[in-house]
Parts: sequence; structure tokens; C-alpha cells
Amino acid sequence: MGVKGFVEGGIASIVAGCSTHPLDLIKVRMQLQGEKQGPTAAVHNLRPALAFQNTSVTATRAMNLPTPPPRVGPISVGVRIVQKEGVAALFSGVSATVLRQTLYSTTRMGLYDILKQKWTDQDTGKLPLVRKISAGLIAGAIGAAVGNPADVAMVRMQADGRLPPAQRRNYKSVVDAITQMARGEGVTSLWRGSSLTVNRAMLVTASQLASYDQIKETILQKELMKDGLGTHVTASFAAGFVAAVASNPVDVIKTRVMNMKVEAGAAAPYSGALDCALKTVRAEGPMALYKGFIPTISRQGPFTVVLFVTLEQVRKVLKDF
Repeated sequence: MGVKGFVEGGIASIVAGCSTHPLDLIKVRMQLQGEKQGPTAAVHNLRPALAFQNTSVTATRAMNLPTPPPRVGPISVGVRIVQKEGVAALFSGVSATVLRQTLYSTTRMGLYDILKQKWTDQDTGKLPLVRKISAGLIAGAIGAAVGNPADVAMVRMQADGRLPPAQRRNYKSVVDAITQMARGEGVTSLWRGSSLTVNRAMLVTASQLASYDQIKETILQKELMKDGLGTHVTASFAAGFVAAVASNPVDVIKTRVMNMKVEAGAAAPYSGALDCALKTVRAEGPMALYKGFIPTISRQGPFTVVLFVTLEQVRKVLKDF
């Protein structure tokens, strides 16, 4: 039963990940908007909102400040990617997505299934919401630790096209990306941002899997719908929304920390997750932590729907094994 849960979750996750990859790429590009000018430089130009300023100094500084690029929405980002990099660019890093889902999602889905079975009350057949959330937190943390190298590679491959040609990493595949990172930046670079990945995965897994199970159970108990495609789609879309709201701030910081380029002998743009969060908020405002939320929910919704609908169908096919 344990192995079966890993197989079912892995198949469903790979199908969902590949089918929604373009939306994930757009989300990553949007999360990196505003970072081009350099967060560190932006922080130096900030002043307390109520400070009394010398008019001439303010004017001089204003003349020297670069005009920030206009923020664009997900459709514009997608169109721009196709125009500048071609349609195939929408699937940049898809090999990393496959590896990530194979490592991360297979692990978290399988472990969640095992913990659910162990913690379910044998007499009533019920599992309290608190235990579902706990199972999600544990499964998400372990899955993220296993899949972090593929996650870093995926973020870099998705973000590569926004860099000037001379600065692009031009990874050929996820294996090439991981190899180059290990050789050029050390093996530890494969776990860069791992604390953020773990935190995000715990939030996503707990909110996504626990809320799906809880919403599905509620729908069936109240007889709002029968156990079928309608119930699966409704519960999974609601679970996707909950997961997007819970995880977006951590996801933004994770993306920026993983994507930062560390030059030999030079200080890294961010010293860590907290430093990245502070610089981002100071330079771009608190709502910067919800950059890419529209494509996040646009991706989380379909991803979660495809994930659980596929999972339910795979379970039916493998029920006799």
C-alpha cells in the first residue's frame, strides 16, 4: 500500500506539472519583476516617509534615480516571452519540472498517504483536520528536502530568458544545470534556498492535500454532490486557491534567492531568506510578496484540479494492485 501511494501520487504530479508548466514559468518571470535594478541599490534610495527633506537634494536624487519598468500582467508576460524567445520558451525547464515532480511530489504524496492511513481512526474511519494538516507538513518538508536541486534548476532555467544574452546560463537540460551548478558554485548551491523550499512545501502540502480531503469529505457528508468528477474538480480548485494564498509570499522569496547570481569574490545580492524579504519589501512594498499571484492561482487552480482528478483516475486503475 505504501509503494502504491508513491506511484499514484508520482504519476498524477508529473501529468499536472507538465500540463501547467507555462503558467508556472510566467509566475516565476512575474515574481522577478522589479529586481532588475538591484534590490540593494534600491534600498539605499529609500527614506522615511515622514522625514523632512531638502528640496534641492531630493530633486537631485530624483534625477539620478532610474525609472522603474512598468509592471505587466500574466498575459503580457506570456506574449512577450513568445515574441522574444519563441513558443518553445514557454516550456523552458520542463525537464526540471519532470525531475522535481518525480522527487518532490512523489515523496510528499506517498508519505501523506502513508501517514493518513496510520493516523486514521480504525473504528470510525475518520481523520481529524489537525492530523491531516500535520501529515501534510511532515510530508511536504521531506519531499522538499529531496527535490530541492531540481527546484533550483527549474527556477534558473525558467528565468534564464529574461537575462541579457551575455549573462544567460544557457543550461541544456536539468542534468546540465545541476552539473554546472555543482562544478561552478559548489554542491551546496543545489540546496540554496532549501529552507524556503521546505517552508513553502509544508504550507502547500498541508493546505492543498488537507483542504482537498476535508472539502471533499464535507461535500459527500452533506450530500451536496455525489463522488465523481464534479466533486473532485470543486474540491481541488478550492484546495488550489487555499494553497496559493498561503504559499505565495514564501514562493516569491524562494524564487529570488534561488535565481540570484553569485560572482566569485563578490557579496551575494541576498545574505539569506530574511534579508531578501526585507530588501524586497523596503524597495518594492509589502505587496511585492504577492507578485505573480494571478498566475500563481491561475496555475495552482488547474494544477490542483489536474493533480487530484488524475490521482482519482489512477487510483481506480490501480485499485486491484
